[in-house]
Amino acid sequence: MTRGRFAPGDQVLVRDEDPPHHHRTPWYIKGRIGKVDAVYDPWPNPEEMAFGKTNGPKIPVYRVEFDQKDLWDTYQGPKRDRLVIDIFEHWLEPVERSQQ
Repeated sequence: MTRGRFAPGDQVLVRDEDPPHHHRTPWYIKGRIGKVDAVYDPWPNPEEMAFGKTNGPKIPVYRVEFDQKDLWDTYQGPKRDRLVIDIFEHWLEPVERSQQ
């Protein structure tokens, strides 16, 4: 099994890119910092599978948690509210101390 770059508790930055092909990373988390909550087994890349490429390497998948207030400018709910989403590793970068 492939080991991932990140572990639970790590802060990660979601790449802020909009590739011209199929991708499964929602716009509202791009460029945002979250915290890895769990690491799943690697899985085939859905961006390649959408084009019939089914024998590529499997990619680690992470459950990442975001504070709702950091995602939505007008969010007025409780500060403890979180959004939790599964993200493939190639969309994540480590957070540098200067970004925290």
